[in-house]
Amino acid sequence: MIDPRRLRILRAVADHRTVTAAASALYLTPSAVSQQLNALEQETGHSLVMRSGKGARLTAAGEILLNHTHAVLAQLERAEAELAAYAGGAAGEVTMAAFATGIAEVVAPALGLLSSGHGDIRVRVRDAEGDESLPLVLDGEADIAVAVEYRGAPGADDPRLWRVPLYAEPFDAVLHAVHPLALEQRIALADLSEDDWIGPYPGNPCHDMVLLACELAGFPPRLLHSSDDFRAVVALAGAGAGVALVPRSALRGMELKDVVVRPVSGPSARRRVFAAVRRGAESHPLIRPVLEALVASAAGLSAD
Repeated sequence: MIDPRRLRILRAVADHRTVTAAASALYLTPSAVSQQLNALEQETGHSLVMRSGKGARLTAAGEILLNHTHAVLAQLERAEAELAAYAGGAAGEVTMAAFATGIAEVVAPALGLLSSGHGDIRVRVRDAEGDESLPLVLDGEADIAVAVEYRGAPGADDPRLWRVPLYAEPFDAVLHAVHPLALEQRIALADLSEDDWIGPYPGNPCHDMVLLACELAGFPPRLLHSSDDFRAVVALAGAGAGVALVPRSALRGMELKDVVVRPVSGPSARRRVFAAVRRGAESHPLIRPVLEALVASAAGLSAD
């Protein structure tokens, strides 16, 4: 009989690529993870993980078991959801991980909606960048992620996650108020190919989106200044340090001193925001109302 707790460990190793990282995510010691993997190999009669100085990867047998692991763990999530529904009533705590703008745009309004109809559901919010929240959900540290599409993100068909789209928004060009193109009503990115650029650090999903938009416009941006805080990005643009692409919602309520904000003509970056939970948990009586509130609070946010 295969112990499902060991399947969670197998998936963590596959997700994190090393025993040490998997152990940290699961709040176990590396030796405990290794012991559980050894026990799982004894249960299955197969070698499942190959370890090397570069990390750990699954064997062919491990990959076969991993495919079944996704289905088994999703079914366990469904079982927990049905038992919770049978117990009656939605009362308890849900942890949600979301990036800062997502908290302002959809999470905070969703909490307001929940307070009026589901007062017994308590939501704990964690600030996490768009690429950090999904691993928190997969590792069991959060129940819901509000995340953005990014290069390498789990796709909509990922067997580990169930997703619901929330909103999409464009990136606008932010220029110094005396920039030669400041009087234009729309900006073609190709016209900014010779400018210095300001943008998020590599690893931030918006960094990849800016690079992709510029690549589609036919040039690599000369990124001289980096910050993950869009207020800092706008301040640098206002100081004439360079130009930037900023998600439209991040500019709302911001003091736009010494800058102009212009929509971009032609192909540009768009930030697509979605909520995700572990597959099978979407029907949990605590989680389902929170997802519904997120969808309701996001209605009408998508912009061209």
